[in-house]
Amino acid sequence: MKIHNNYNPVARSVKFALAASLCISASVAVAQEQQTADATKEKAVEKIAVVGSRSAPRSIGDSPVPIDIIGGEELSKNGSTDMLNLITTTVPSLNVHSNPISDAATLVRPMNLRGLSADSTLILTNGKRRHKSSVIAFLGGGINDGAQGADVSVIPGIALKQVEILRDGAAAQYGSDAIAGVINFVLKNADQGGSFEVKHGEYYEGDGTSTEFAGNIGMPLTDNGFVNASFQYKNVDPTSRSEQRPDAQAFADGGNPNIAPIAQVWGSPEISDDLTIFINSGLDLGNGREAYLFGNYSERDVTGGFYYRNPYNRGGVFSNDGGETLLIGNTDLAAGACPTIGLKDGSGSNLPFDAVNSAVGALPSNCFTFFSMFPGGFTPTFGGNVTDTSITAGTKGAFKSGMLEDIMYDFSGSVGRNESSYMMTNTINASLGLDSPTEFNPGKYIQLEKNFTADFVKFVPAGLYEDLTVAFGAQWTEETFEVVAGDSASFEVGQFVDQGFSIGSNGFPGFKPEDAGVSSRRNYAFYTDIEAEMTEALLMGFALRFEDYDTFGSTLNYKLTAQYRLTDDWAVRGSHSTGFRAPTVGQANVSNVQTNLESGLLVDSALLPPTNPVSIELGGSELQPEESTSFAAGVVYSGGDIFMTLDYYRIDVDDRISQSSKINLTDANREALKAAGVKNVDSIQQVSFFTNDFDTKTQGIDFVASYSTYLLEGRSSFNFAYNWNDTSVKSATAITGLDKVSRLENDLPNHRATLTWNQSYDDWSVFVRTNYFGEYQGVHVDWVGTPSEPGTEVNAKAKVTFDAEFSYFINDEFVVSLGAQNIFDTKPERLNLSAVGEPNNAFGGKYYETSPMGINGGYYYLKGTYKF
Repeated sequence: MKIHNNYNPVARSVKFALAASLCISASVAVAQEQQTADATKEKAVEKIAVVGSRSAPRSIGDSPVPIDIIGGEELSKNGSTDMLNLITTTVPSLNVHSNPISDAATLVRPMNLRGLSADSTLILTNGKRRHKSSVIAFLGGGINDGAQGADVSVIPGIALKQVEILRDGAAAQYGSDAIAGVINFVLKNADQGGSFEVKHGEYYEGDGTSTEFAGNIGMPLTDNGFVNASFQYKNVDPTSRSEQRPDAQAFADGGNPNIAPIAQVWGSPEISDDLTIFINSGLDLGNGREAYLFGNYSERDVTGGFYYRNPYNRGGVFSNDGGETLLIGNTDLAAGACPTIGLKDGSGSNLPFDAVNSAVGALPSNCFTFFSMFPGGFTPTFGGNVTDTSITAGTKGAFKSGMLEDIMYDFSGSVGRNESSYMMTNTINASLGLDSPTEFNPGKYIQLEKNFTADFVKFVPAGLYEDLTVAFGAQWTEETFEVVAGDSASFEVGQFVDQGFSIGSNGFPGFKPEDAGVSSRRNYAFYTDIEAEMTEALLMGFALRFEDYDTFGSTLNYKLTAQYRLTDDWAVRGSHSTGFRAPTVGQANVSNVQTNLESGLLVDSALLPPTNPVSIELGGSELQPEESTSFAAGVVYSGGDIFMTLDYYRIDVDDRISQSSKINLTDANREALKAAGVKNVDSIQQVSFFTNDFDTKTQGIDFVASYSTYLLEGRSSFNFAYNWNDTSVKSATAITGLDKVSRLENDLPNHRATLTWNQSYDDWSVFVRTNYFGEYQGVHVDWVGTPSEPGTEVNAKAKVTFDAEFSYFINDEFVVSLGAQNIFDTKPERLNLSAVGEPNNAFGGKYYETSPMGINGGYYYLKGTYKF
């Protein structure tokens, strides 16, 4: 007769203690390499995780949903200093674009899991919901337009025990944002030892030089606890993969000595004084109880570039008739009208610099033009300071008596705050005339989130193969988005506005006092999560979550999971769920003015709240949550030294939120804007707003395989991961442009893969990674994107790159590593402009912005590590 575990008091006691110690009710994933030894070798048997489940820890091969676990050691085998780059090299279904000129997205880069927007992936730290960034990606490369996700880049690799990536819809378990999946960053919890790293590297081009210092230390907290502290400090120089813009080169050829060698830079921004500190601590309170506290402080300065302002045709600054004549201001109308200065000769060509400059120099004293201040034009620099802080505290354990006996609990509270303070230099508020400053503080955004949770788990004997796991809990959340006005010069309406000069800091006008303010939203949630091992071979799970928001109302979502073990080595699994993503408070309330390219010319575009009367007139309405339905099915093999999973998924998302296409304003629209109280609209050519814009279907396949053995007299491990992902737009509103549809469907490669080989000996090791990026839509700035008027988009070719790292263990404490990413300096797809002419040129760029491998090329680095 077989004795099942639920009738075994010893097994049940062990299971209960293990689950409680791992904070199961908060779904904190803990992975460990279990080592077995025999006479000839050691091998990693399995990785254990509970992310995505509130039951006891289980092998990822026994999980009914696909999970990736990236250990801290693997994270360290990478030359990048950015967490986004660290995880995208390991998980093919995760993509990050560089977005060289991308407005606020320069400060916080968005990422895409399974082809969905950045805010469709829920970010956790130690199993607790992490706050969003204050940065809204106004220029998000199509897929991320308007996305407001968490700032993952503040998390240093040295602080992490591991990263778990749940590749399955999980909103019914975790709430909003988990449509594509969940990424959980697990902090180190050692109470002793530590390490210190110094890393220095640069790109083969000789730029992008980075220096990073990082450290970690574990310390005891009395005899029953720990404090684990980590820090990272780095500086990264900018890069440039640019050529001179044709218009700027034409000015230089025409004798203008004031043209910069590269008028407009396409490359990565400069990152200065990037400091982040993470603390993780825990204390055993006795009697099965524990207290925990973790949090971070992070700050960095980021400086990037904007578009070049042509000294002949930049509207509102140099010319208001397309470059026919200079825009000239008059400081004393009583002194008489100012003369006209032409910019074209009889054939329509630009006049030489000397002729224009002489005419400018001969202007009467009451007349001025910005050509005298910027005779070579100007390129604003844009950036800011990003400060990120968070703290989470809680206690967990189990009730020991009464009606609640044997129920485990986890009570926690967290506060997260992200502030992005913007800055502009080398630009002007043209309406102020020549008295305009050239440096501005346009204002700041602040995202503040508070979360309080109560989670419970109980194992209930139900006559099944294992005890029934019943989890339930509640959550209360408050999300606040604040807009802080900029300095007055950044938005001020100067005296020369009536003479045709533009208002606000050119490129990114400041936030006006009437736009400033605090918007908040509260919501509460109740959930239950049941998991049952029906038989030794069959595992089933069910989750149900109810959430109510004080803005748009309530939502109810569910999830079903199952795994059936066919043999000891083979299993099949599947899941079905519904999900949602609530619109962020920022998306519902933010307003902004941004500058973008339209048919070769810079155009000011106003982003208005969707409930603004003008937005409503143009098709806007109050934002509603995105709703999703997910299906997944897969097979798992875990025999001997080989582990493989193959999963198919489909995610249907309705009412996806995005920034609308930019709608050209008519005179009637402008009058409506003024009537609605929107000031200074005469310089605004376009309006956009956030909207529930379109419905999509995303499907794909994930294949993961690993193999460990002894090879070449050393320990070897091979890992292969492949993703096929395809997104199609099922329906779209009338305000969705064809360019956005095409970018959603084609910008990301349909095929991505990585193959890694890790070879270890006693004194040295080598790590080699092959990266495959399939074909993708190559898009550069000013893409028109209609069948009748093609732009610079192409079907860009697939690319293969190689990374490698060699490490030498000087002794037990010191390790020296030499490595390179894109070791053969494989170039991304170069811009092909043969089919298009002026003004649809590269604007100084060399490569397509959508390159999934980035545009910077090969990078090498040297790293020293001291372990104690």
